[in-house]
Amino acid sequence: MATRAPRAAARPALSWNEIRPAPVILVSGPEAFLADRATRRLRDILTTEDPSLEVSDLDAADYAKGELVTLASPSLFGEPRMIRVANVEKCTDDFLTEALAYLDAPADDAYIVLRHGGGVRGKKLLDALRAGTGGAIEVACSELKKDSDKYDFAAGEFKAAGRRITPGALRAVLAAFTDDLAELAAACAQLIADASDEITEGVVDKYYGGRIETNAFKVADAAIAGRQGDALALLRHAVAGGADPVPIVAAFAAKLRTMARVLGTRGSSASVASSLGLAPWQVDRARRDLEGWNEDGLGACFELLADTDERIKGAGRDPHYALERMVRGIAARGRV
Repeated sequence: MATRAPRAAARPALSWNEIRPAPVILVSGPEAFLADRATRRLRDILTTEDPSLEVSDLDAADYAKGELVTLASPSLFGEPRMIRVANVEKCTDDFLTEALAYLDAPADDAYIVLRHGGGVRGKKLLDALRAGTGGAIEVACSELKKDSDKYDFAAGEFKAAGRRITPGALRAVLAAFTDDLAELAAACAQLIADASDEITEGVVDKYYGGRIETNAFKVADAAIAGRQGDALALLRHAVAGGADPVPIVAAFAAKLRTMARVLGTRGSSASVASSLGLAPWQVDRARRDLEGWNEDGLGACFELLADTDERIKGAGRDPHYALERMVRGIAARGRV
């Protein structure tokens, strides 16, 4: 009886910030923000090497035969190609077949980025990629669940920018933005851009004292998800801590505007993000937020936001009542 050839051992996965050019790059794991950051870093590397880089997007969940080979084939002028493939965890059978065949003979000057968010779909393809078939590498984007991991991530943001931050200040930033990696990164970026000299606890308190911004987004997240009780409790906690109503309304407006832009869009997160000037993780977040919403509800909530904005800026006698009225209306998704 014939002896089955041993399966090639999986190669160690790289961290998101270790991504490098390879014929095929598997970007795996559930952390969409880090996956987007890694993919953008690769694009920047490739663009620096050759500004004529062509970037294309595919959705593996809605794949048509021949798309991968067509996009990877050399162009008339021989520009390098970067092909971002979303939703590999939901891929069609045609994509699986053609992706496996592609690994046997990758195209020259083509870089295929396969985004797989998790699960067992495409296991044969994942095994081949992790074994390095076709020169493939894996970049792991796992959730940062431990406080120490988030601390290291934030510290890395300041180190990469060449900015000094005291340990106490770094802990203060983490305390304010521990629940959302994208918001944590945005907070770090704001401090890096705006603060001068060494970033101390006093500087962090100036920007995020009282966790006003954090509470605002937590209130908005709870209300948009329809959790009225949680949203009202968070709102009252924020107000009791001295939160100004203006940034609370601004947080709601920012999230609802993104939802309105994404509402009704089709295609991969990467392609939609590119057309709207957003990051793919923002599209994914907005699509999750939009569950249970419709266009009429969004429209009603924008009217409610405008009315609340006027009331808290002098047109009403009780800004806190106006905020609670806004939260109730948004938690009901505008159906009041």
